[in-house]
Amino acid sequence: MKPLRKAILAGMITITVYLSVVVITTPALEPQDAISAAFQLNSIVIIGMGIGIGLQIFLSEKSKTLGCKLDVKKKTFSGNTGSTAATSFFSFFSLVPLGCCGWWLYALSLLPGIVGTGVSAVLIEYSQVLSYLGLIIIFGFAGLTAYKLKQELKLQKIV
Repeated sequence: MKPLRKAILAGMITITVYLSVVVITTPALEPQDAISAAFQLNSIVIIGMGIGIGLQIFLSEKSKTLGCKLDVKKKTFSGNTGSTAATSFFSFFSLVPLGCCGWWLYALSLLPGIVGTGVSAVLIEYSQVLSYLGLIIIFGFAGLTAYKLKQELKLQKIV
């Protein structure tokens, strides 16, 4: 599969999985209402995750087609996966007051027992900021991969 197609597919899958979790964890709302609420509050996060993951896949696949041997694949993949999961997790918190993602209300009730009351309060209060921080990390890994790809291409042209 061509790098651009694979990247678009990966981005679309990321968005689809996010919205599926929203629908599954919101039995009180119709699916279209839950998705609408998610986009109204978290459109930047939803679209940003799709673009960020798609960009990372594109760069990784492009490096393969050019014969580059980037040694950041495992680190980048695990970093992006962790960042995407954290970004999604924090972004769901902002949907709870709307009645969306009711299951996450249960998860929030367990949080103080796991990380303590103070940390839980900070995670909940700054969930939107933490979501955006996760996006910055996702794009940071993509930037790192782009930089390494550019350096590798320079080395190949010199040799």
